[in-house]
Amino acid sequence: MVDAKQIRFIIGMIGNVISFGLFLSPAKTFYRIIKKKSVEEFQYVPYITTVMNCMLWVFYGLPVVHKDSILVSTINGIGLVIEAIYLIIYFAYCGHKKNARRNILGFLVLEVIAVLAIVLITLFAIKNEFFKQTFVGVICDLFNIAMYAAPSLAIFKVVNTKSVEYMPFLLSFIGCINAIIWTSYALIYKIDYYVLASNGVGTFLGASQLIVYMMYRNSTPKDKTVKPSEVEISGAERV
Repeated sequence: MVDAKQIRFIIGMIGNVISFGLFLSPAKTFYRIIKKKSVEEFQYVPYITTVMNCMLWVFYGLPVVHKDSILVSTINGIGLVIEAIYLIIYFAYCGHKKNARRNILGFLVLEVIAVLAIVLITLFAIKNEFFKQTFVGVICDLFNIAMYAAPSLAIFKVVNTKSVEYMPFLLSFIGCINAIIWTSYALIYKIDYYVLASNGVGTFLGASQLIVYMMYRNSTPKDKTVKPSEVEISGAERV
């Protein structure tokens, strides 16, 4: 008989697969960058932010912080590698952008220092297991909610222009499903309040995007239908 722990593991594996798809979603953008040998007007900020988010969740999912959450660490570890590849490609082809390479390196150094500080504080300054989870979990949630909220900024543009040109349906849909899966994961067997908090917010924001899309999809001119290659998207892991 399948128990709650096994169900949680199965849902976590489904979440891993969906999240992996989200991480791969910008691949077409980077194929375009390689082909044109230029990053054009694409920005590096989403990928820098995702690197930080992945590092934090990798640490959160380890037994030293939160037991029975190794699936959180595995997918974010994979995501960290993928995002690093994206940044390497961006770094190679951003020569025409003033200070871009210096800024990328600067942000990465700051992120590594920040994560190291969080790790050291958690391991050596905080002795209580609950407080360890709270300290790391709250920081993870702040980044995760920001990752979920970023695409929702397009809602204002959609309402103002009455056009879904810059709100790709597929990305919004998969992002919403991803949030629902990880919310379910957080509620089964052992409630994980920090995975639950950010993904609960993500479910609400994702559903809001889909509702707005359905409201305005018929008012978008046909010649304005967004092409995947025209939209810069980040497969940020949101766990």
